[in-house]
Amino acid sequence: MAGGFRRLALSSFLLVGLGTAAHAAEPIKVKVFVGAMFEIGKNTGDRAGEFQNWYERYWQASEPIAVKGAPNPVHCNADGVCGAVLGMGKVSSSASMQAILLNPQFDLSQAYFIISGVAGTPPSRGTIGEVNWASWVVDYDLGHRWAPEENKAGEPTFMPRKGYEAVRLFQMNPALVNWAMKLTADTPLKDSDSAKAYRQRYPQEAARRAPFVGTGTHMTGDTFFHGPGMSEQAQYIAKLYGADDYVITEMEAAAITLVIKRSLGSDRVMSLRGAVNFDQGNPNETTLQHLDPKPGETAGGFAETVENVATVGARMTDHIVAHWDQWQAGVPAP
Repeated sequence: MAGGFRRLALSSFLLVGLGTAAHAAEPIKVKVFVGAMFEIGKNTGDRAGEFQNWYERYWQASEPIAVKGAPNPVHCNADGVCGAVLGMGKVSSSASMQAILLNPQFDLSQAYFIISGVAGTPPSRGTIGEVNWASWVVDYDLGHRWAPEENKAGEPTFMPRKGYEAVRLFQMNPALVNWAMKLTADTPLKDSDSAKAYRQRYPQEAARRAPFVGTGTHMTGDTFFHGPGMSEQAQYIAKLYGADDYVITEMEAAAITLVIKRSLGSDRVMSLRGAVNFDQGNPNETTLQHLDPKPGETAGGFAETVENVATVGARMTDHIVAHWDQWQAGVPAP
């Protein structure tokens, strides 16, 4: 009898232990995932890159979660907000995102994704310090491109290549973009004296504006293109594909969106960028001078812009988490 009791007790103990192990292995249910592209130094306490302001807001008390195939760990808080530094460029960032999506430690099936970082903007459309939600994301590279001197004057030097239609253009969920603007358009944004002075070098009204929250097409390319010719080409591609005006140049959003779309769909994907430079010089400088400015001749406003991005993105993040019963099943009606 005593032996039977011991066997019963041991069986119960094992069952409880197995249940605890199974519970411990349950994946983290992610509500919002924030993907930044780079950080400068540490995640906190030094000069901030794209991730630090997010980290200090949400993950100071978190334990890093290593993910095979991703160069940096994922951080999560108790509210289901997770984030990571994915790496710069289309290949690195999308490879990291794929590794995280496939990792069994996370349940991302109902997550909203914020692709967050800095960017450039044409002076005819934006300004230093602005924050922009993508209405469309376009891949800048999928086609044929040749030197202007090998073409008729004034004609485009880019031709789309057939077969890329499904991977070169993504419309962000209009209902989600509308929510983002509704919740963040009036966010107070920081500015800097150096950025204010730098803007005055440009004659365009948009370039001289104070920082604001807006929307438009984000152009994804691995090349840091500069100059009015390349800017015009980006606008040409955006219009050729039927997207909105090109307002942001960045390096990752199209690739990351494609990876998420193939696994989960793209209805919950957002691209959020802050402009830290113009995509061309002012009328008094050449493109090379703009690319390689003298000391003290840079745009300024970087620290303020990365903080602006996180401040705007946090408004969206906090609303989703606070009203998860309304957002869990999908983007709610306005």
